[in-house]
Amino acid sequence: MPAAQHAVTIRRSPEDVFAFVADGTTAPRWRPGVLDIVLIAGSGVGARYRQGVRGPGGRRIDADYEVTAYEPPTHLGFVATAGPVRPRGEYRFAATEDGTRVIFALEAELGGIKRLLMGSAVQRTMESEVRSLERLKAVLEG
Repeated sequence: MPAAQHAVTIRRSPEDVFAFVADGTTAPRWRPGVLDIVLIAGSGVGARYRQGVRGPGGRRIDADYEVTAYEPPTHLGFVATAGPVRPRGEYRFAATEDGTRVIFALEAELGGIKRLLMGSAVQRTMESEVRSLERLKAVLEG
């Protein structure tokens, strides 16, 4: 099962960092693979976003998601609802002396032929996605 995790400390309050990340429409500012995103329904748990990400050859791939956990300012979870791979992910936020420690974790279940054909590519993509926290840090501290 592909999985990835990354953590950073951002010199901002947990409330500020949580609010920025929880607003999915900010994603293109810090997640380089996001081509477009729009909130299509709800808020908090159950909020749904229509999202397009850059796939092989730069083509757009649907990567819609739904918020599954919304606990300001400590926990945000989601599950992908569209696309060839549908990972689950979460952000954990904790106050530190220097600001906020953010941990971003992703995992995806790939069965049978998908695991054989896509496993290593999915792992690389997930590792890149969690490292986008470095860009989040730059944006929020900039």
